[in-house]
Amino acid sequence: MFPLPVMIMRHLTYFLIAAGILGFASGCTQQGAGEQELLHVSYDPTRELFEAVNTAFLDDYNQHNSPRLSIRQSHGGSASQARSVIDGLEADIVSLPLWSDVEAIRKAGLVDADWEGRFPNKSLPYFSTIVFVVREGNPKQIKDWSDLVRDDVAIITPSPKTSGNGKLSFLAAWGSVLLRGGSRDDAVKYVTELYRRVPVLDSGARGATTTFAQKGIGDVHLTWENEAWLELRESGNKLQIVYPPISIRAEPKVAVVDANVKRHGTTKAAEAYLNFLYTPAGQEIVAKNYYRPIQEDVLAKHAQDFPTLDLFTIDKIASGWDGAADEFFAEGGVFDKIYETAAQSK
Repeated sequence: MFPLPVMIMRHLTYFLIAAGILGFASGCTQQGAGEQELLHVSYDPTRELFEAVNTAFLDDYNQHNSPRLSIRQSHGGSASQARSVIDGLEADIVSLPLWSDVEAIRKAGLVDADWEGRFPNKSLPYFSTIVFVVREGNPKQIKDWSDLVRDDVAIITPSPKTSGNGKLSFLAAWGSVLLRGGSRDDAVKYVTELYRRVPVLDSGARGATTTFAQKGIGDVHLTWENEAWLELRESGNKLQIVYPPISIRAEPKVAVVDANVKRHGTTKAAEAYLNFLYTPAGQEIVAKNYYRPIQEDVLAKHAQDFPTLDLFTIDKIASGWDGAADEFFAEGGVFDKIYETAAQSK
């Protein structure tokens, strides 16, 4: 039996994270006298995006406001990040890949009930999707979802239990069957075959990127569009992106963590920060980091970076995110059954 040590380690980890002892991703600053500090808790692939956002926002904000503001970032698998906030990580702001991630924090009493209506476009400053990354020259000729279940293909994707990337990849694969006329049984069979070809499930998107791009494991990586572009740049074009004809529309949400900002006295700064994402300058940064901006003129300006594909929303394959969470990702749900079957057949 080991519940007590595990519990102690769990809370010690959250304490160390909140205290800054374990450190955060880039953007860490020390809070000095007469300063305010925001802690922004986000998901794995947004590190580079918010490095750029933080610099641009703070350059302007600190010229016109007092006290001086600094920002710290925390990144990780989305479900783990939401759980950290619920368990005591003192986030002022969250930006998480799934509506259900923010809702979990609301249900814990930390975010006000009207959170989705507090910022434009239902608190959605950009959207994205899941694409394929393959080796240079696309040696396995991966073009569509059906190509992923050939016997000679190995797939890298993070775990749907801990990662928003993982959940979205699962749902994109599932929807690629249902929305082309397949039955539920067809979708179960297809996704089971897909996970039979997954040699390792990392806990988050950036871990899966490391497995595929740096360790050289797998033939195709199911990942965020922006993460795919990062892999491409960092590989020196030894990888390439494949856009399947159909994929899921990913809608990352932002929110102020009301219980924390009220206690910290950072409500004004937190709201200004999230509103900056909707400004022309913020939307340009979004687009340059390969997230699809919600302002049509900015999206049109960068249209060459965002190929057109059929993007379906969660309501096309489930009864919203709550329904998807219960049906697919809860203990004993569809994913658990599929993964058990896939593991037994490897």
